[in-house]
Amino acid sequence: MARLPDPQDPLFRALNSSVGFDFRLAPQDIRGSLAHARMLARQGIIGEEDLAAIEKGLTDVREEVEWGSFEIREGDEDVHMAIERRLTELIGAAGGKLHTARSRNDQVATDMALYVRDGAAKAGRLVGDLMQALIEQAESHLDWAMPAYTHLQRAQPVYLSHHLLAHFWRLRRDRLRFAFAFEAAGELPLGSGAVAGTTFDTDRDFLAEQLGFPRVGENSLDAVSNRDHVLDLLSAAATCATHLSQLGTELVLWSSDEFGFCEVADAFASGSSLLPQKKNPDAAELLRAKAPRIVGRLTTLHGVLHALPLAYNKDLQEDKEQLFDAVDTLELCLSVAAPMIAGTSFDRARMAAAAADELLAATDVADLLVRRGVPFREAHGMVGGLVREALASGRGLSGLSAQALERLAPGLEPEILAELVTGGGVLESKVSAGGTSLARVREQLERARAALEERA
Repeated sequence: MARLPDPQDPLFRALNSSVGFDFRLAPQDIRGSLAHARMLARQGIIGEEDLAAIEKGLTDVREEVEWGSFEIREGDEDVHMAIERRLTELIGAAGGKLHTARSRNDQVATDMALYVRDGAAKAGRLVGDLMQALIEQAESHLDWAMPAYTHLQRAQPVYLSHHLLAHFWRLRRDRLRFAFAFEAAGELPLGSGAVAGTTFDTDRDFLAEQLGFPRVGENSLDAVSNRDHVLDLLSAAATCATHLSQLGTELVLWSSDEFGFCEVADAFASGSSLLPQKKNPDAAELLRAKAPRIVGRLTTLHGVLHALPLAYNKDLQEDKEQLFDAVDTLELCLSVAAPMIAGTSFDRARMAAAAADELLAATDVADLLVRRGVPFREAHGMVGGLVREALASGRGLSGLSAQALERLAPGLEPEILAELVTGGGVLESKVSAGGTSLARVREQLERARAALEERA
């Protein structure tokens, strides 16, 4: 550059150069450049012949990028300079006119906003695929009983459909978060120049229309330094990855011999190099391991942006690798999770046997006592005594003697207790909104289908 006649130190060039990772912004950069060139011609800033040459040249550059034949050279500091250099090679002096009325600061901010919108839209679609797989599995296993857990201890029985739909609603919130990130990236930075705007009579509303932005950035300093939308997408990705880790953990636990509730398809499992009998749910395990990687990308970018003065600083170059890796990692995880869930088989008898544990009806026994006028806290203590007695004697609640019942829960008839804990009515008694009774689960499935069809 003219201001700095002395050559850069090679080590500084290595530190400063971003083309090795930001070249993936080439499609967005070319989209922005085409719109910018058309705006310049529309405003009479460049001529129609220059516009035609620039459009033809950028189309050729785009084809080279798409075919993988674009050659990055040593002097290409970043994706913007690489494309401008190649454009000028192809069309001559007209290529040097493209950068009129813009800076790399508003150019890269625009590229990033376009990339965030593309990434958020794709993530929303992939989340929808996983939501669809969960609905289909819930419909196929509507009345399959299983235990629900707290602290990884059996708590109360639920239907498998109800449990799977719990993951569905988390993913629905994830999809809403991706939609928010898409909307947050809807302010056009292009036309803000380096920091203060431009002296040319540009038309930013035309640029916004050409590039699909609903709004124009109101303040040039804010526009070139704004990376909030990147944080929004990374935050949505981190939360979604955390949800995937929880889903993956349940598949790992449930597919173990100790649970035996399910088996993942062979396509998403691995064998052992030593143990011939092993079938390892590695895909589900990796859903757990990828989550903190994405969270780390979010945390890193928060650190990069922390305390930066306005407006553009070279620190912002560090936003790209965080975003790219998080997007790639999440897209891969979501692409695996949907078919893995769809191909998982469940063992109804094994789950039903675990759900038949009589101790899971303890809260229902307490509720019965409450209906007879016993204060809940007192009823809770009485049933706790029944549970201790059952465990000490090695029998279920239904096997407690009349004498034990009279001593620990006066007035509770043995036959009523036995019917309550063994009669299968515990599941269907959960009739509250959002509960696990079949009527409520069917209602929930209808709402889930409607939510799946919502425009993300």
